[in-house]
Amino acid sequence: MSAFVPASIPVLRWAAARARLDDADLTQRFSKWPLWLTADAQPTLRQLEDFARLTHTPFGYFFLPEPPRLKLPVPDFRTLRDTPMREPSVDLLDTLYLCQRRQDWFREYAQMQGLPPVSLIGQAHVKSAPEAAAAILRDALGLSVAERQALPTWTDALRQLIACAEDAGVLVMASSIVGANSHRKLDVGEFRGFALADELAPLLFLNGADSKAAQMFSLAHELAHLVFGTKRRIGCRRPGAC
Repeated sequence: MSAFVPASIPVLRWAAARARLDDADLTQRFSKWPLWLTADAQPTLRQLEDFARLTHTPFGYFFLPEPPRLKLPVPDFRTLRDTPMREPSVDLLDTLYLCQRRQDWFREYAQMQGLPPVSLIGQAHVKSAPEAAAAILRDALGLSVAERQALPTWTDALRQLIACAEDAGVLVMASSIVGANSHRKLDVGEFRGFALADELAPLLFLNGADSKAAQMFSLAHELAHLVFGTKRRIGCRRPGAC
């Protein structure tokens, strides 16, 4: 006989929402999903484990009376319309944690190799004139107006700017999915890019699902934040796994 589990209804709803799964999708997978939400039925232990894997939710969360309040390690993201970030999806959080792990690894490597700090970081002051900050960024990237004008497409321009940023010591990542999971596509409507400032391992991530022109703007936007070295954009350490 299967054991039934009294899963928290608010947490079930929250887990489904942050995984961007609607009731129709879940009813196909779990026939009694509507009944779980009214307490007229409860999932079995195996069903709840399957649901936890499907929504990438720690199993223990389902025994909380209310969903946990998860905070973004980086509060200032570039969204589709530059609107304030609501509660992050599991895909965004996992992407952030992946970037932080890679940043941690490269910081340790840089320390072991005795690499110097990246000169780009924090070169401008928040009170600096925009023209002065732009000049600092242009000099650091070493990409002249003539070189930029010679690039025929947005794709070529983006590729060249990424190469210049990497030559300046910035780790640039771009992807349209979470890690290597092609079933977990990143939502441009949620975020377009972010930067994690660090003197040894500055990292910049672009949402690869965005257009090339938009990625170009996001890249410049996030590089500007690195030039200012804004403290609110310095990534926190990854929270402990639940």
